[in-house]
Amino acid sequence: MNTSDINELVELHGKAVYGFCHKLAKNINDTDDLYQETFLKAMELRYKFNKSINPRGFLISIAVGLWKNKCRKNNRRQIIAPTVEFCEDADYSSNLHIASPEDVVISNEINTKVQMAVETLSDKFKIPLYMYYTAEMSIADIASALKIPQGTVKSRLHKARETLKDILSLEVS
Repeated sequence: MNTSDINELVELHGKAVYGFCHKLAKNINDTDDLYQETFLKAMELRYKFNKSINPRGFLISIAVGLWKNKCRKNNRRQIIAPTVEFCEDADYSSNLHIASPEDVVISNEINTKVQMAVETLSDKFKIPLYMYYTAEMSIADIASALKIPQGTVKSRLHKARETLKDILSLEVS
């Protein structure tokens, strides 16, 4: 893989990888860092890369690995020297096709509730959910990227959906 190959990957899969990174990182600065680190790591792992075998899955699996490593590192640091976060992340959801202000408010409220519900899930369920819905990856691609069986991916997606349905139905009641 050379520079033109990386440019081609960015052109073809950059948007999907960036969207996935944003779902994991939650803020613009961390998203940008994770996105750049993903393509840098792809350059390092170019000897493992095969264009014919799901390049988006390859990039997403790199992003997941980098994000998990960062979380582990931050968790160890929090144990040693806890810090407090001073700012809240902005909501970057778009409402391009909504007709009225009431619809915008309702849509934002629903999006916020769903995002909060997803955040309560463990990474074991959240990551496959993001990969399936945000990165639009198939079950087989997710299984390959996470190095788990397809049946496990299906059961995790099912469990995540059921848990979200339970959480959201409790909020309505």
